[in-house]
Amino acid sequence: MRFSHLMASGLCLMAATPALAQEETAPPKPVTVSGSVGLVSDYRFRGVSQSDRNLAVQGGITIAHESGLYIGTWGSNLAGWGTFGGANMELDLIAGYKVPVGGGTLDVGATWYMYPAGFNNTDFIEPYAKLSGTVGPASLTAGVAYAPKQEALGPWYANGAAAAAETYTNRGAKDDNLYIWGDASAGIPNTGLTVKGHLGYSNGNKGLGPFATSVAPTGEYVDWLIGADYAIKGTPLTVGVAYTDTNISKSDSAYLQPSFSRGQDGAGSIAGSTVVFALTAAF
Repeated sequence: MRFSHLMASGLCLMAATPALAQEETAPPKPVTVSGSVGLVSDYRFRGVSQSDRNLAVQGGITIAHESGLYIGTWGSNLAGWGTFGGANMELDLIAGYKVPVGGGTLDVGATWYMYPAGFNNTDFIEPYAKLSGTVGPASLTAGVAYAPKQEALGPWYANGAAAAAETYTNRGAKDDNLYIWGDASAGIPNTGLTVKGHLGYSNGNKGLGPFATSVAPTGEYVDWLIGADYAIKGTPLTVGVAYTDTNISKSDSAYLQPSFSRGQDGAGSIAGSTVVFALTAAF
């Protein structure tokens, strides 16, 4: 759900004298539009599959103003654990403000997680703050996202058995959620390759929300990712591969079953290690 904004253009003016040319850079536009569409082998949100460990089609668009203000939207199909009724789709609305700080950038905003035509009490808002910069060839980002108490984050079901029986343990309960993360990436010169890594920490309710899902399934856990992206020269395409995992063990998540498994059959886990492949086109 992250987009970068970089636009440059040139104007080549031919003089009356042959072989004399001058290139001039146009002033930056006050408003820029960028986005991407892509296909991933598994939609992982903070290490947990939202597509039942199946393919997902995703895309988003961001409109940014030269002042630092931006708005955007991002969407993906869902399945299994990530099914919220309705269109079985996640649609995020994003707004924020970026400002230079020292040699880096401070980005403050909020994401509204929506599930169109689904249940209203599964939608929630999550403010965030991110600080990014570079150290040598590496790009680094540190972020924190805190979602205040909302029904979507509350422990409506104490366990997966209650959810399967559709028996509320604490209907209408509200809770909050904290997510802290760090990202790092570095391009390998003259190759088109970028290596990347991610480490995140979640802390929220230990239970299941109003539609038997949770942003922090076991209450507290760590997720991580390491991978690489390859930008195909002369095209807007990027191919990516990443290994992702969490420290959620079978015993830690046993009380969440059968919800917390592929096909919701109680076997396996949707937070185990996997390799995710991606094909993305930027515009």
